[in-house]
Amino acid sequence: MAVRVLCVVADGVEETELVAPVDLLRRAGAEVVMATPNAELEVTGKHGIRIGVDAQLQGLDAEGFEALLLPGGPAVMELRKEGRVAELARSFALRGKLVAAICAAPLLLEDAGLLKGKRHTSHFSTYDELTQAEREERVLLDGNVLTSRGAGTAVEFGLVMVRHLIGETEAQEVAAAIMA
Repeated sequence: MAVRVLCVVADGVEETELVAPVDLLRRAGAEVVMATPNAELEVTGKHGIRIGVDAQLQGLDAEGFEALLLPGGPAVMELRKEGRVAELARSFALRGKLVAAICAAPLLLEDAGLLKGKRHTSHFSTYDELTQAEREERVLLDGNVLTSRGAGTAVEFGLVMVRHLIGETEAQEVAAAIMA
């Protein structure tokens, strides 16, 4: 049975931070379900790219997923307002599942109380709030919390997810196939 990953996306998502890890996970055989709180099954990214998604977040049963993927971009600020995604991240972490956030999305992990005592990194725009973020690290995995800096680290971030969820061999194969 394929590893299942839930990816939460909303309007304003940073496209590269969504597409790169989802693509790499799917290349490695994972089932990635992109879900949105939007009423429509489409989001418009930060740079105007429209992206179809698989499901609406409301009513989706998150129990059958091994990991939560949170891409960044301005979408994060909207997702923070309602608190549902932070609660979802907390539930994944409490069940020992991987919680992966890139760019501004570690703010959602902060809201969930998941960064306390964890090494983490994020986009420079979050440093005022995430004062403990490590600024030199591109990708950090600490227990079941994975964080990364931004669009420029999205491939590396995705490969760490593949390595953690599926295996080293698969991560190496995917990396070789894309010439990473």
